[in-house]
Amino acid sequence: MLYTYLKEIKDLKERKRTIDHLIDLRAQLDGEIPGKTAENTLLLATWNIRQFTDNRHQESYLYIAEILSRFDLIAVQEVKEKMKGLEKVKSILGKNWAYIATDVTDSTDGGNGERIAFLYDTNKVTFKNIAGEIVLPHTELIDGMQFARTPFCVAFQAGWFKFNLATVHIYYGKENKAQRDRRQEEIKAIGSYLAKRAESEESSYIVLGDFNIPKVGDKYMDALESTGFQIPEAIKQHPTNFGKEVKHYDQIAFKLNLEEGIKVFDDDSVRSGAFDFTKSVYRDEDYEDYIPLMKEKKKGEKRVGEEAKKYFCGHYRIDQMSDHMPLWLELKVDFSSQYIEKQRQYLLKKEQESK
Repeated sequence: MLYTYLKEIKDLKERKRTIDHLIDLRAQLDGEIPGKTAENTLLLATWNIRQFTDNRHQESYLYIAEILSRFDLIAVQEVKEKMKGLEKVKSILGKNWAYIATDVTDSTDGGNGERIAFLYDTNKVTFKNIAGEIVLPHTELIDGMQFARTPFCVAFQAGWFKFNLATVHIYYGKENKAQRDRRQEEIKAIGSYLAKRAESEESSYIVLGDFNIPKVGDKYMDALESTGFQIPEAIKQHPTNFGKEVKHYDQIAFKLNLEEGIKVFDDDSVRSGAFDFTKSVYRDEDYEDYIPLMKEKKKGEKRVGEEAKKYFCGHYRIDQMSDHMPLWLELKVDFSSQYIEKQRQYLLKKEQESK
């Protein structure tokens, strides 16, 4: 992290506020996110960062970068056409960080002019030179259509673990049954398509992102799991939305092809979570600090009191950070012990056969 970016915040009051909140945020991250390792683990995350471009206060980019820096590989949804926000965050993260992003989706059919991107720490993660947006064959189209937002699949390696990582932002469609059915069919289509590839290639696939799944065990989650992808029970414990209603919009699911005895996670002990940044930044009680920066109700009329607090805790905070929490999971990527043991067993078997 290049904290020298703090100097670009010219307003000293804002700079002090940012420093104070960064201290709180770093302490919260230290307490909730496992520390990075050089070789043993991979911290994988997905985060829908609402309408992500150069549309935030300077302090917000520092908070977003601080959160992202705690992971090794992150899928980011809702990156807008102008990637200045992503570029700014990458510059704060430092030279060891890189990203891969899609082209912009068509906004006329639910794509909303968005990109999807992967941000990764090159000290831990290697891009294996294969990347592409997923286009369904004509026999598997969704009522004759492709995805509203094209899924993005990239080959990576971390430690011993080679995997294909696909990220999605599934069509929401809440207006009528046909739209909701389309959401369900998109989820099933991506799961089925990637499951077939995993089997034919004998390789490991992970699909993650914003599936717009309301709750665990509903028809939308069933649509994904019915294709053979496994969602760890630990992930199912973490809703990722803000608000009164609990929603499990974001998910991480696995279709693995690993040698016998090798696991990248154990359901009973895997560490995972959804990081609630509002405990440290843009907290409910901070609303008065931001009244001068809030959009006016109308020219010359500021929001005050409870009205200001309600606006701050709703639209304002969401626009500065997101209406989603980052969802994360720690994977084991050092298979050296298993490999050595396998070789030992092989030699023992050969010795027995020679007697």
